Amino acid sequence: MIDVDRMLAAAKPSDDDEIKRQIVLPWPEAFRIAMRNVTLRLGRAAITATGVILGIAFLVSVWTTNVIQDVLEEEKLLGALQQQAGKTEVAGGVATIEEDVEQPGEEAEGKARQTWLVVMSLLVCGVGITNSMLMSVTERFREIGTMKCLGALDEFIVRLFLIETAVLGFLGALVGAIIGHLIMLVIYIIKEGTSITAKMDWGQMLTYIGIALAIGCVISLVAAVPPAVRAARMAPAVALSTEV
Repeated sequence: MIDVDRMLAAAKPSDDDEIKRQIVLPWPEAFRIAMRNVTLRLGRAAITATGVILGIAFLVSVWTTNVIQDVLEEEKLLGALQQQAGKTEVAGGVATIEEDVEQPGEEAEGKARQTWLVVMSLLVCGVGITNSMLMSVTERFREIGTMKCLGALDEFIVRLFLIETAVLGFLGALVGAIIGHLIMLVIYIIKEGTSITAKMDWGQMLTYIGIALAIGCVISLVAAVPPAVRAARMAPAVALSTEV
């Protein structure tokens, strides 16, 4: 006697694999759909990107200040050494050295405070992105249900939300880095003159900006994982019957 149930169970995985190969969209198509969703929801996208802009702007402003302060401290140290070389009195030189020794402790305390503020601002940024994406999922219950009824896999839903958030994170980080850098640069140009731009270590500054862009993208992706997973796990019938 033929075991029909066993034959159907054995044939089912291959059928599922064939269906998955047919309905899983490639990355370029997922990217196109994600960009269309971003353009259709500019208000929500702006809210999501604003958190990244503010967090990265603060981070880059701190790093810009550190780069400029390093230049100013080097100039101050060189001036002090030149003064000491021109003096013949030993007491004056000793006093100057003692003042310089006291500065590193205050510097370390100030940098620790800046680091704490930056970490807190980035955490707030991540929480804001998560909240915004959760609201976006809530607004798109019917859209998600329709896509799942048409055959979209959970993997595709997660991919769609992650692409949207990664794009918003990168653009927000880029705008925030530019804003934070320009604001601090203008402030120090007014205080110290335009010559400060020529003395800055631009290689280090560009490295900081690249790190800030990476941080913005990573924070956005990590913050988008819970909303994306929630959207992917929704049953089509529940999503379509939900009233928002």
